[in-house]
Amino acid sequence: METIADLPVLWNGPETSDTLVILAHGAGAPMDNPFMDYFAEGLADNGLRVLRFEFPYMAERRASGKKRPPDRQPKLLTSWREIYEGCGFKGRIFIGGKSMGGRMASLIADELSPTGLICLGYPFYAPGKPDKPRTEHLQSLETPALILQGERDSMGNREAVEGYDLSDSITLEWLPDGNHDLVPRKASGLLPEDNWNRAIEKIIDFTSF
Repeated sequence: METIADLPVLWNGPETSDTLVILAHGAGAPMDNPFMDYFAEGLADNGLRVLRFEFPYMAERRASGKKRPPDRQPKLLTSWREIYEGCGFKGRIFIGGKSMGGRMASLIADELSPTGLICLGYPFYAPGKPDKPRTEHLQSLETPALILQGERDSMGNREAVEGYDLSDSITLEWLPDGNHDLVPRKASGLLPEDNWNRAIEKIIDFTSF
């Protein structure tokens, strides 16, 4: 497996693309879980170059087969810096990812100055604690951002999030009846792919500005 700064990476999409989307995984699943595969392949099919990477704790889990807790925030942010600086891409770069991966990207976005930020299921708060939001840095975020959020996300549902003070640079797109993986309930009449495809379409529009 290819690496950048000793971190495992996966590439999708045309090498000739002028736009790169770097995606980091969530806290509990690797960079090649079905959710990440679907988005990487879907964006690549629309002409974007996509780079996925694994944080050190997940790379160690892949090597040993033993579960490990996420690295501490400073180490996660260092990994983001190393991937961003080491990818060697010369075009427009968007950073983001699933849940924790997207949150770490949001914490460092204004420092790295990418073209934009993309978050898939942002963890606005720990489950059951909407009164303790993780939004302080999002109030002053300057980087153009797209947050794709399930309406009933246990870490950021629509009712709670719409009451938060967020920067005007952030665009929130709500996925109907979606959970933290943007998946709707069967009773909604929607399939997971319906919401995922809608999210991909929103990303394509966002990366075209």
